[in-house]
Amino acid sequence: MRYSLPKAATLALLAGALLIPAVPASAATTATTTAVTKAADPYSAFDVKVKATKAVKAGGKIKYTIVATNKGPHYADSWFVGGQFPKGVDLNKIRFGTSVKGTECYGEGRAFYCFLPQVVEVGDSISMAFDAPLKKSARGTQTATLGVVSYNVDQGMENMSKEELDRLGIPGFGFAKTVKTKVVR
Repeated sequence: MRYSLPKAATLALLAGALLIPAVPASAATTATTTAVTKAADPYSAFDVKVKATKAVKAGGKIKYTIVATNKGPHYADSWFVGGQFPKGVDLNKIRFGTSVKGTECYGEGRAFYCFLPQVVEVGDSISMAFDAPLKKSARGTQTATLGVVSYNVDQGMENMSKEELDRLGIPGFGFAKTVKTKVVR
């Protein structure tokens, strides 16, 4: 986290900016114009590699390993690792491993994401492992889409939650891979 402002000050500045009307109230609205905006490019693009257990018994564990390399053009300071886990996985029992201290994870529905409070320079990689236990009722092929979500945040916003970044409309970019595991009997 580089030169970060206190979170409260950043939120206050952002809230104030969102409350300022884009067009003054006295402006005439007779002419309409359509502005075409180019989609923002990611501040940090990631090359993602995901490995998963190929076959597992129902009730067993699937091990997922995610390795993500920042391809730039800038360092990444607001990013999340995880994704959508299979229907047969119990999110409440997922265990994770990483060398980054202060990692916080949360799950909802089939999504499980972790925030790793570390700046990833261009060319550097991070890795994270997940042990995801299958329910005993799991059958067929279990499909997961896992990787990294990075956000184009302004200075001082790097500690905000994924929900808050999404709510504010901060541009986010997903870099994910789909992996499959067969449930055997």
